[in-house]
Amino acid sequence: MKYGLIAGNGRFPFLVLQRARESGVEMIVAAIKEETAPEIESQAARVEWMSVGQLGRLIRFFKREQVTHAIMAGQVKHHQIFRLNALPDLRMVRLLARISSKNTDSLIGAIADELAREGITLVDSTTFLEPLLASRGVLTRRAPAKEELADIDYGLGIAREIARLDLGQTIAVKDRAVVAIEAMEGTDEVILRAGEVTRGRPFVVVKVAKPNQDMRFDVPVIGVPTIENMSRAGATAIHVTAQKTLLFDKDELIASADKNGIAIVGG
Repeated sequence: MKYGLIAGNGRFPFLVLQRARESGVEMIVAAIKEETAPEIESQAARVEWMSVGQLGRLIRFFKREQVTHAIMAGQVKHHQIFRLNALPDLRMVRLLARISSKNTDSLIGAIADELAREGITLVDSTTFLEPLLASRGVLTRRAPAKEELADIDYGLGIAREIARLDLGQTIAVKDRAVVAIEAMEGTDEVILRAGEVTRGRPFVVVKVAKPNQDMRFDVPVIGVPTIENMSRAGATAIHVTAQKTLLFDKDELIASADKNGIAIVGG
């Protein structure tokens, strides 16, 4: 069994590589040049750089390297599909012509099907990272206060609905009113935008997995930068989906939340 990593941006790909090495698994890497940090070169035995629309090149690379299992790790911003540097190759053009919508589930699900046709199985992106999944309950020293819990409860139904529609996974709530909703921009941008709307007054963040979350891709993630942005924006609590949300640098993340008086709860 040989693994290939499809690497986007952030620390996700580096963590997968590290944990795979610790497990005795060596990976080759298909790095998305619009997204992946160049430091990936020093972390993997073999790296092939390609643009986000080069599906044919990705498959040829994996087949040449005799890859049987692939992992997607790291964000590839959805708006890249609208950029000129993401002009698709012929295989991607044919794929795009077959799908009726270009949301995350449809697009990446179709890519997974293309890989499967070539004998390459896309596996859960948490395969080597299960210890980093959020557990159920309060994860910080401070539990959410009564008002924060009320906002979380109000926000959960709305967040789950936008996640079901594959629009986004994160919302910000204050006084049982939604002040910011995620679309293509990502969690941190939603948090900072909510801070601009509330002008530093406290609010909560609700981040959820999709109702039928495919753990092979688009798995919810928070990290230390999430907590730093919450502190900067005035957010005081965050709810994440237990067992379906990755907590990068888990100990450091929780310590940062405790230092800033931010409550984290998995549910």
